[in-house]
Amino acid sequence: MRRIHLFEFEDQEWFPGFLRDYMTDFLQFLSNKAKVYKPIIPLLAEKIRKSGENEVLDLASGGGGGLLWLNEELKKEIPDLKITLTDYYPNLSAFEQTKKVADNFYSVDYPVDARKVPDHLNGFRTQFLSFHHFKPDDARQILANAVESNSCIAVFEAQGRNVPSVLAMLFSPLSVLFTTPFIRPFKWGRILFTYLIPVVPLCVLWDGVVSSFRTYSVKEMQEMVSEVDPTNQYNWDIGMIRKGGGLFYLIGLPKNK
Repeated sequence: MRRIHLFEFEDQEWFPGFLRDYMTDFLQFLSNKAKVYKPIIPLLAEKIRKSGENEVLDLASGGGGGLLWLNEELKKEIPDLKITLTDYYPNLSAFEQTKKVADNFYSVDYPVDARKVPDHLNGFRTQFLSFHHFKPDDARQILANAVESNSCIAVFEAQGRNVPSVLAMLFSPLSVLFTTPFIRPFKWGRILFTYLIPVVPLCVLWDGVVSSFRTYSVKEMQEMVSEVDPTNQYNWDIGMIRKGGGLFYLIGLPKNK
């Protein structure tokens, strides 16, 4: 299936911020309840330990809270783990809610561009379910920026560019309808724009289907790293974990670490 970079509502500057926050709140809630990241725990824990880092700098975090369950599992392997949440459109209320639940979370309250991360923000860079938001040139910039700053980077995607993934996304509005009453903090606006004016489930549906068409294949990610790291300064690990439904991953560690 050919990659098609259609637009996602979540990426648009004109899209109302509160609606974007409702969408990212849903995604983080579902990520925790479904334990989406369970298959990657051994791999990610191993790479973080190997890097010598104990701080994760999460880029394009969305609501951020999607990492709560993963955080508890990683802390079993890395007790002093710290996670800093960042985003180009930071969901500040969700960031604060996450920090209330887990005291090893931190956040940045200003826009952070994953293509050019400020020099003062350090740590093992991660991106969860967000790499597909970037066009090929921008995706390469993200990887190139990590290489230029000698930073570790790990990218994970839960959907694939295939028919089963697209079909699964067609059921996302039902997930929104069933889970919305349980998402915290409770907001009347979330209820309004989910049930009475169903903007949130419809936008989640569109963005979910588009995400599948936007996702990079293993081969495409391999081509990217060959371009951004022509002198082989990094050890790259790119593949797919099929257990638990499948997760695509790209992990790069500088050879000098």
